[in-house]
Order: sequence, then C-alpha cells, then structure tokens
Amino acid sequence: MEGGPLPVDAHIERTYQFGEKALGYLKYNETAAIPRNYELWYTYASGVNPQLIKAIQEALSKNSKLSVEDTDSIYEAFLSPHKITEKVEQVGSDISHEVKAILQLLETTASSTGQYGESLEVVAGELTDIKDPTQLKPILTSLIEATTQMAANSRELEVRLEESHDQIEKLNASLETIRMESMTDQLTNIPNRKLFDQTFKARTTEAESSGEPLCLLMLDIDHFKKFNDNYGHQTGDQVLRLVAHAMKSNVKGRDLAARYGGEEFAVILPQTTLDDALTVAEQIRLAIMNKELVKKSTGEKLGRITVSIGAALYSPGEPIDEFLNRADTCLYAAKHAGRNQVKSERDDISAPMADTA
Repeated sequence: MEGGPLPVDAHIERTYQFGEKALGYLKYNETAAIPRNYELWYTYASGVNPQLIKAIQEALSKNSKLSVEDTDSIYEAFLSPHKITEKVEQVGSDISHEVKAILQLLETTASSTGQYGESLEVVAGELTDIKDPTQLKPILTSLIEATTQMAANSRELEVRLEESHDQIEKLNASLETIRMESMTDQLTNIPNRKLFDQTFKARTTEAESSGEPLCLLMLDIDHFKKFNDNYGHQTGDQVLRLVAHAMKSNVKGRDLAARYGGEEFAVILPQTTLDDALTVAEQIRLAIMNKELVKKSTGEKLGRITVSIGAALYSPGEPIDEFLNRADTCLYAAKHAGRNQVKSERDDISAPMADTA
C-alpha cells in the first residue's frame, strides 16, 4: 500500500494485488494453477504466514524454482486443513478411550456390587439357620471377605475416577490450546485474521441489537516493503512484533487487536465512540513512533517506524463489508496525506494528495 490512486474498495483492491502476485509466482515456478497451489502462493504474497515464507525462501535458496515435491510438502506442513483436524481427532480419540475405560470400570464395579448384594442375602439366610455358635465363624469370614473386596473395588473406582478427571482436564486444555493456535498469528502472537473475522461479525451484531457504538481501526506500517528489502525479513519480522506489542499495550477489556494480513493490522473497539477510538489510534501511533528500532543481530540503530491508521464508526444496518471498507478507505487517505497519521470520515478523504512514496 505504497501510493497509487485511492481504490473504490481498498480491501478488494489489495486482494487483487495479492492474486496477481500469486499468479506470477505460479507461472515463474511452472506450478499447476490448482486451488491448493494458488492458496500457497497467495498466502506467500500476502505475508501472513512467516513460517511458510521462510520454508519457501529456504527451498528457493537451493533451487531457482520450487519443485512439485517442495510445493506439496510446504502446503502439507503449513496450510493443509488436515493439520488442526488431526490434532483435534487425536485428542478426541484420547477422551473416547478414557471414557470407555471408566465405563468398563463402572460396569465391573456394578457387577461387584451385585455380587456383594447376593452375598449379603446368602449370609442373611445362613444366619437364620444357625443352630450352633460354631457355625457363625465361617459365615462371618465370608461376609468380611465380601465386604473387604467391595471396599477395595470402591477405592479403585474412586482413585480411577480422580485420575480420569485429571486426564480429561488435561485433554480439554489441549483442545483449548489447539483452538487458540488456530486463532493466533504465530509471528506476532496476537489474534489472526480468522479470529478477527469471527469477532468482527459478533461485535457488529451486538452493536446492531444494543445500539452501543462500535469502532474499527485499520493500521498499516509505512514503507514496510522498502524497509523489508533494505534490512531483510528477520528485521521485518521484528518490526511486525513491535507494532503488535504496541497495539496490545494500548487496548483493553473486550477490545481486539489483530494481524489482518501482511503489514496490516486491525483493532475492534466495542462500546467506543469515534472520539475515543481516535484517542486510542493516536496512542498506538505515538507508541510505535517513539520506539527506536535496533537490529538485534548487529545492534545497528535503524530509526523509527511509523504507521498510518484509518478509523470508522459503525452505522447501524450497514453490511459489515461496507464498514470494513470505510475504515480501509480512511487508512488509504492517511497514507496519501503523508503517512504517520490518523484519518477518519470526519476528515476530507475524498481527494487524496499525490503519492508521497
């Protein structure tokens, strides 16, 4: 997002750019343009998966083009929908085995309880037929043995139930971890696009029904591509983490700061007026600008990072895509007005200034 005319729909325009890059990569690598291959190169072009980018770059460093085998292995490692499914299925299988074991133990205990009841009935009958005190000892011995066995079975069940409870708690925690992994950006450790989309839809629905204000911030790192090209992807990743940290530090409660894609981020601000949203946006902008970037590998000072931010207030009844596009349009306006600033629909965004890249 480094210049050019202001798109009618900024979000759609950006997806076209990623799509064109993906097609270029497909042609250059002579890769079949099937959906999974297009998904791999589109993800690479959008910059949302740093592990995938690293894997592709490592493969390209060995060969000038990505082979069919490399393409398939990288897709399976980072994009295959089966990965999360396999983890969930494994945990589900473990829970199923645990439940079956408990059911078997309960069945065994129930059988023991029935046998114990039968033993008591036999003892009761034998007691009524006692003629001689010497007959009492074997009856009591039998009763003690049956009671001892019943107590042992009960203790075993109690211990096993406690162990099972602990195991199922751990498995439930594993499921929650898997869920969070699927909702978290691996590089910046903040919510990813998937969680943003889910939360964005939920919050607009809430705002529609409650009448409470809802604001959205769209944020983009200024000149990020140039910075990435000059200093390398590792330093670029450091910049992305810096921005994510500044965002997290300046939101609270039900606010959600997420990585939207590439060098673009978003903040959902429920129950927040536009004035308050602009305050948050300005706090984020200043927090990022005031942080001097130092290259970790050399200690070299690289200057300061700036961001441009667009802010929009939800209008009841409007489609969420239009709400998103209004915030995105304000972001583009901030870019064209000189960058390192916040723009909202209160500002003049209809006639952007010439490109300043």
